[in-house]
Amino acid sequence: MRRRARAATAAAAAALALTPALAGCADDEPRPPNQIVVWSLEAQTDRIAAQRAMLAGFTRSTGVSAELVAVDEAQLPQLIASAAQTGDLPDVVGGLPLGYVRQLDRFDVLDRPAATEVMNQLGRDTFAPRTVQMTSEGQESLAVPSDGWAQVLVYRKDLFRQAGLQPPTTYDNLVRAARTLTRDKQFGITLSTDPADVFTQQSFESLALGNDCQLVDRAGAVQITDPPCERTWSTYDQLARSFSPDGRQDVDTTRASYFSGQSAMVLWSTFILDELAGLRNDALPTCGPCQRDRTWLAKNSGVVTAVNGPDGTGAGGFGEVASWAVIKGQNTTGAKRLISYALGDGYTQWMGMAPEGKFPARLGPTPGSQAYVQAWRRLPSGVDTKRRLDAVYDPQTMNAISGVWTNLNRWAIPQGQGSILGPVSAELPISKAVAGMANGSMTPTGAAREARDAVDEIATSGS
Repeated sequence: MRRRARAATAAAAAALALTPALAGCADDEPRPPNQIVVWSLEAQTDRIAAQRAMLAGFTRSTGVSAELVAVDEAQLPQLIASAAQTGDLPDVVGGLPLGYVRQLDRFDVLDRPAATEVMNQLGRDTFAPRTVQMTSEGQESLAVPSDGWAQVLVYRKDLFRQAGLQPPTTYDNLVRAARTLTRDKQFGITLSTDPADVFTQQSFESLALGNDCQLVDRAGAVQITDPPCERTWSTYDQLARSFSPDGRQDVDTTRASYFSGQSAMVLWSTFILDELAGLRNDALPTCGPCQRDRTWLAKNSGVVTAVNGPDGTGAGGFGEVASWAVIKGQNTTGAKRLISYALGDGYTQWMGMAPEGKFPARLGPTPGSQAYVQAWRRLPSGVDTKRRLDAVYDPQTMNAISGVWTNLNRWAIPQGQGSILGPVSAELPISKAVAGMANGSMTPTGAAREARDAVDEIATSGS
């Protein structure tokens, strides 16, 4: 279940590292222009059905037949390497996260000119600027941004109001609220501390970006022990050890803690929004009032898309951008036509697979248009029950979600070092250091140093 970005295994990440210039192994005979093979990382059963419906519309519109191959995200590097050796690469890949875009580009798999041509044809200024920046090198596109999700801080508006607390938009407000609301068997916040889960790294990076704590600089030097990061490590340590439930916390337990009313805040992706609204039966809110009204917790929750620290200077919200990538040496004509369709006539079908985690990167068909954003607002979310998010959440919350691209940032990409993201997500040095800090075996300073050494080793081995 792709409710958030998942880490590839170290072996999978190594598959690309051991196979540079993969595109050179591709079949010299590209497919006919009326046939394409589409690999998609949207591999859940219901999403496969939705994609097939979209591709059927594409075929009716263009006459190009499209074969869909669902791919597990963790296996993508291995599969790309294997397909390159056998001359069986796809023409286009959908749902590609930022780390893989950079990793595949580094190993010469992506067709930059084709992606750039699609972006120019659709209009670069019809996309959210941050998504263009995250998928480009200068004026050249590595891939075409499609949609994405953000890491958000969800908090209990009712408890904040009762305690006279300000929304947790800053480090100070966050810590003050967590301290105040940790009482009477209730915790102020629940944070991920699982060493084996990329969700822990995402949670840490979310707070780090808000304080301008960077993983590396433009020269590739590891920055995770610099002063802004020292504050992030100490803040995460304080929150996790003093104001969060004991024991190892992960993507499931953090959500369960907030849903039960045990915790007053949780860091999670926007994929939580349909579950919080009671639209998924195997992940329902379980708090007392939720038994009478499935939407009670959603109605009493607020959303913050970026928490700014005292050293923060700009965009500080963690998020993921899913992109369409054209594979070099294949049927680029068919691939470009599909991407144009998927970001035009087929866009609402694509976003409709999971609107809570697929906010449109392309805002409208013309510069200044918000047509696709408005269409997104009208899409029903949920698994077992379908309902528009704006029928559950107040305008303030919907506006916060709609503005996720404004705060979007990521480690390493603005510094031109994005290819390190795949290996770091595979080996999880940040998650492991956070876990050691949270269980008391390391100080924040010790955790930062351990993470620095591990990231430095990853960077050195990949250079």
